[in-house]
Amino acid sequence: MKYIKLALILLVFTTVNAFAQEKKNNFEISKSLDIYNNVLRQLNLYYVDEINPAELNESAINAMLEGLDPYTVLISEEQIEDVKLMTTGEYGGIGSLIQYFDGKTMISEPYEGFPAAKAGLIPGDIFLEVNDIDVTGKNSSEISDLLKGTPGTTVKLKMQRLGEKEPIVKELKREKIKIDNIPYYTVFDNGIGYAILSQFTKDCARELKDVVVEMKKKHELKGFILDLRGNGGGLLNEAVDIVNMFVPKNKLIVYQKAKVAEQNYNHYTQHEPLDLDIPLVVLVNEGSASAAEIVAGSIQDLDRGVVVGQRTFGKGLVQNILPMSYNTQIKVTVAHYYLPSNRCIQEIDYSKKNKKTADTLAKADTLGKAFHTANGRVVYEGHGIQPDVKVEPTVASTITTYLYAKNLFFKYANKFYREHKSIKSAKDFKITDAIYNDFMQFVKDEGFTFTSQSENEIKTLENIAKAEGYLDEIQPILDQAKAKIEEEKAKDMLNNRKEIEDLLRIEIAGRYYYQKGKIIATLADDPELAKAIEVILNQEEYNKILKGTN
Repeated sequence: MKYIKLALILLVFTTVNAFAQEKKNNFEISKSLDIYNNVLRQLNLYYVDEINPAELNESAINAMLEGLDPYTVLISEEQIEDVKLMTTGEYGGIGSLIQYFDGKTMISEPYEGFPAAKAGLIPGDIFLEVNDIDVTGKNSSEISDLLKGTPGTTVKLKMQRLGEKEPIVKELKREKIKIDNIPYYTVFDNGIGYAILSQFTKDCARELKDVVVEMKKKHELKGFILDLRGNGGGLLNEAVDIVNMFVPKNKLIVYQKAKVAEQNYNHYTQHEPLDLDIPLVVLVNEGSASAAEIVAGSIQDLDRGVVVGQRTFGKGLVQNILPMSYNTQIKVTVAHYYLPSNRCIQEIDYSKKNKKTADTLAKADTLGKAFHTANGRVVYEGHGIQPDVKVEPTVASTITTYLYAKNLFFKYANKFYREHKSIKSAKDFKITDAIYNDFMQFVKDEGFTFTSQSENEIKTLENIAKAEGYLDEIQPILDQAKAKIEEEKAKDMLNNRKEIEDLLRIEIAGRYYYQKGKIIATLADDPELAKAIEVILNQEEYNKILKGTN
């Protein structure tokens, strides 16, 4: 009886305390709004120049939200179409990626089968006018807004194509553009199925299920690889349904804890599974986030498959989009999500971001609190999803990084496409000595130079030596070092040929076979995919990993 009385006292105390806190917060909100209104009014009356209240208001709201986390944002009426794109993968437009480089916005990748590609637009075509509006110098975001519109409406484009004196004029009819959730899938010769899932938008789980069903009908699958590398997430329910393909009905996949009780949800699988036994590998990297981490993490926690790759992004936060006045919306972080082992994989503690502690940045690479999978394997909270089989990421050389940053792969692929009507299949196309020599000459003709880290360090050392009075004595040694570095830099195009020609091959394949061609060319030499295949084909090792005995 004493315990019951104590529990009642604690309940009453907690309720009273919560009510008092809410009352205090309401007072602070009223007080802050009153101050804000007064500030805006005084600025409007007395500020020396005319103010734009709408812009000031938006800036104030954005500054307030920045103090919370990167995912809680105001969505203006103009941005609602962008939200639709994130949740459905659909928009009205011409179907092309565009990029801004060297003061010009140009086509970077038309989508196969959509208006831009059907009209013959190619990578490198520069926007001059959109519907008779001069867009010279406008960035990609500004031009993208002009290109989007209601499907069925027309958009007139004036473009400048390299190698042609006169601009080309095209009139395109906008279509409903649906970005593929699954841009590529196949069954390899070894009997292992593979599918890359690029996003978690509406119906992606159904689409993936259809792909796997088709594979199982046509092949005797020895395993399945789900590629979530670079997948930034999306709809949580789609993630649950994808896991449901491989685990039984009524399994807890993820649950969320919120301040508001109505936002506390347990997400269970709701359907009969597609296949409980097929060996499964999930590929991840640092770009795999949110819903992608729910899939990889729950598959890992339930010991249903092996996770291969690099540590994931670490986003364990749930957002809801809430309607507001004047056709605006707000995307709000409403909860943390937790995986079946009860761990939360959120990397950064945003509640402490304004305190000068280590938590203002990503947590150190130390292990968080330990949790256990269904088979008793140890997994850790925070830090995203740690792969069961880690594959070190490829680090590009300095020269490759500069070639990419200066858009030289893109430019050369455009040149190659103009000069060659066709190539072999994306899988079989190779960079020959003749092509590579031509690329090196192209790079030289473009006046390409770069500064290595070694040269930067020597420059720093020269400045320090000058300040300390040592420069005259050591200058001959530094000059000798710089000359040697220049000598070695001249060999960089040959010394790093393998990684340079890989990127070149992928870029050129995309000119002829679009996004699918780029993916196929990438998979031809993919160490993470090779490791995933190795894990599946070695069933003894696969089982040891899942049992924690490897």
